Amino acid sequence: MPKASLPPGLVVKLGKTVWQTLWQIMMARLAPTDAAGAYVRPNSEFRQGLDAIEGAKPGRYRLIVGMGCPWAHRTLVVRAIKGLESALPLWIVEPSPDEGMWRFVDDRVGWRSLPDLYRTAQPGYAGRSTVPVLWDTHTRTILNNESADIIVLLNAAFNDCAARPDVDLYPEALRSRIDDWGDRIYHAINNGVYRCGFARTQVAYTEACTLLFDTLNAIDAHLADHRYLCGDRITLADVRLFTTLARFDAVYHGLFKCDRAHLRDYAHLWPYARDLYQQPGVAATCDFVTIQRDYYGNLFPLNPGGIIPLGPDPALWQRPHDRRAMSAVPGSEEN
Repeated sequence: MPKASLPPGLVVKLGKTVWQTLWQIMMARLAPTDAAGAYVRPNSEFRQGLDAIEGAKPGRYRLIVGMGCPWAHRTLVVRAIKGLESALPLWIVEPSPDEGMWRFVDDRVGWRSLPDLYRTAQPGYAGRSTVPVLWDTHTRTILNNESADIIVLLNAAFNDCAARPDVDLYPEALRSRIDDWGDRIYHAINNGVYRCGFARTQVAYTEACTLLFDTLNAIDAHLADHRYLCGDRITLADVRLFTTLARFDAVYHGLFKCDRAHLRDYAHLWPYARDLYQQPGVAATCDFVTIQRDYYGNLFPLNPGGIIPLGPDPALWQRPHDRRAMSAVPGSEEN
């Protein structure tokens, strides 16, 4: 006699119910949401400022980063542009897909995982252990774990040990404009792609995706007659935008459903992104292989099969951007 089997329709319904239930449980742990199903990013908890850094002597501090993380990537870009590679060594972590935490690549640093380091800084700590981290080796504590703060600190407090101290990414005369751009970019783009990918309702996703592309379109129009966001010089506003753009086609377009357009479809935004990528030292901060591996390989609820796409050809980023002529004084920029 043939073996009894469940009707196909019942199998599909059962599988869908089980998966959706498990997905909601995993997403609740991965990405907290509000009542409407919109992703709400938790606040960073270590927020010391400029007054906490005493002279920023070379070798005292460490920058802890994950190469796939866009928030950590901001700090790497500023470190490269300012020429802080020798003065501010890196400790690199990578995500463990099975343990759900960042683990140190080099166990000689003294900790196995990032949560271990956080508990050294604050015994009993039970919050989120995130990158980037600005670590003080003398006091063995976390000075700051908020990327928006750290890039300001690297621009100013580390000037005495920077190879390019004359480069100011946060000039006082432009700070209001830089901050305005930063707020807009964070809500709609930096965090906006996550609000698309981590949305738990159709309404929340549609709202986030619409705002994301409305803002990208507006920035593309702005860049038609501005080389950079604040004019003829690179600022922290550009850094904050760049690290999301660097991941857009490779990750966010597919995995996070940000699929109304590719970055390479934009007439001005795409050359602008290549302009930033081709600045001295910046390309070395862009590890596209790790970026795709970390997102597709570790965000299990969004990619349960674990298959990592080949992604766009990184060589596209080396194409000429032809934006130097937009500067008020051609040749006055760093690149």
